[in-house]
Amino acid sequence: MEKAAIVTGASRGIGYAIARRLGLDGYSIVMLATGAQEKYEEALGELTKLGIRWHYVQGSIASAEDRKRLLEETLRVFGRVDVLVNNAGVAPLKRKDLLEMEEESFDRVMGINTKGTLFLTQLVAKQMLKQEQTGKKRGTIINIGSCSAEVSSISRGEYCISKAGVAMITRLFADRLAPEGILVHEIRPGVIATDMTGAVKEKYDAMIEEGAFPIRRWGTPEDVADAVSVFCSDQILYTTGSFLDVDGGFHIRRL
Repeated sequence: MEKAAIVTGASRGIGYAIARRLGLDGYSIVMLATGAQEKYEEALGELTKLGIRWHYVQGSIASAEDRKRLLEETLRVFGRVDVLVNNAGVAPLKRKDLLEMEEESFDRVMGINTKGTLFLTQLVAKQMLKQEQTGKKRGTIINIGSCSAEVSSISRGEYCISKAGVAMITRLFADRLAPEGILVHEIRPGVIATDMTGAVKEKYDAMIEEGAFPIRRWGTPEDVADAVSVFCSDQILYTTGSFLDVDGGFHIRRL
């Protein structure tokens, strides 16, 4: 039976790499992003050339209406959903000291990164529970968190708090859904070469050069996508609620 995967924030960067990887793994892909489809025709055309079946939905996970429409379109086009990858997320529009953080920025970041992830997961999990289990598990949910769930960045506290929330969302749904055959995992990227990190490229270039990361290079979207691929396969079936650092070893505490 053909399987379908929803990937949010899938128009570029990590999300696009994940959509491409899962498509090559044999999944039909539903891609959610805020931009109009016409902006990404070249990237979407590449998926078509690779023989990947895809469907693009324009919307935001911050919107309950868009979340509902995303699931409805997934079911209309592919008939089921077997994988959800919660990748969509935003950084603060402006980096500000923790003492200057504004409520508007906090609400925006939390509304997308944490609230949106929570309620889309709830919606899709309910759909997975309605479906007949056809393989070794009923479904897979993967949250793209961040090393910022544990690493303090006092100039973007709202982002750190939002990703700490994603970590708990992972544990909660893993606990609730394990008896139902749905496994939930979290991947915590470190410094990945994307638009989000482009604004502070010089800072991270210097950190890499100075050896802050045991693996001395930038991470790539494909590094994250490969980790997602493994979690979506049947290779890891006795693990749930766990996280994997894809950060070049940055999490290692060293003297």
